Amino acid sequence: MEKRLKFGIPKGSLEKSTIELFEKAGWTIEVHRRNYFPEVDDAELEMVICRPQEMSKYIEAGILDAGITGKDWILENDSKVIIVEDLIYSKVSKRPARWVLAVKEGSGIEKLEDLKNKKISTELVNFTKRFFKEKGIPVEVSYSWGATEAKVVQGLCDAIVEVTETGTTIRAHGLKIIYELLITYPQLIANEKAWQDEWKRKKIQQIATLLKGALNAYKKVGLKMNVPEKSLHKVIDILPSITAPTISKLYNKDWYALEVVVSEKEVRDLVPQLLELGVEGIIEYSLNKVI
Repeated sequence: MEKRLKFGIPKGSLEKSTIELFEKAGWTIEVHRRNYFPEVDDAELEMVICRPQEMSKYIEAGILDAGITGKDWILENDSKVIIVEDLIYSKVSKRPARWVLAVKEGSGIEKLEDLKNKKISTELVNFTKRFFKEKGIPVEVSYSWGATEAKVVQGLCDAIVEVTETGTTIRAHGLKIIYELLITYPQLIANEKAWQDEWKRKKIQQIATLLKGALNAYKKVGLKMNVPEKSLHKVIDILPSITAPTISKLYNKDWYALEVVVSEKEVRDLVPQLLELGVEGIIEYSLNKVI
């Protein structure tokens, strides 16, 4: 019987970036319109697209073996799952998402204690209830089906707990942030029983390693160059690298071939310095993974 790992891809804002990350890691995923079961070029994988809010529930129940969802929804569902790897996409495409507490400007609410016996609206209900219970502040928390910012403006609640990156939308509604409850980012999680299965654990670890490698390669490039022997130590001194540059002597010449991984933005400053030291044949190439 062919072994397969059931893996969850988050639907919505994380879907595109997750599929692109898998592509960098070595897997091609094809999503068909209105189909929640995309094709993947790996016979050992079965991909399923589902809402990130529900992902950890499916994984905890064993419907899925592993998947990717936000840290916020794992905490919201209080799911018993294995946290395999943090996959902080924010360094690739955006700022970290934050769940913040916001109130109407001029409301007189300035700190958490001012919300005693007040109404709070949010999609992150369970987490918010636990948060205020731990703080010893009695509040009424209700679920928001959307347009959460408008509920404060319309007087339907006293405060909201909402996710944001920049806070621009919150401020545009005449609200102000008074507290940051949680910084969230995607996490690769696994079902506890699946993790105990040796084959599934190794497959999940393979995915984790390659996805992390793809993230590590973001905004990094490889540089190859030929360096005259007289300038070798000066070149090494100005080159940043993960460990140390790879160096080999050119045949029958007082020159060395040097290869290094650097930040993409550092290249613009490095190249003029390298040319001044007599370096030739500089080649820049892109990277898919750094492991």
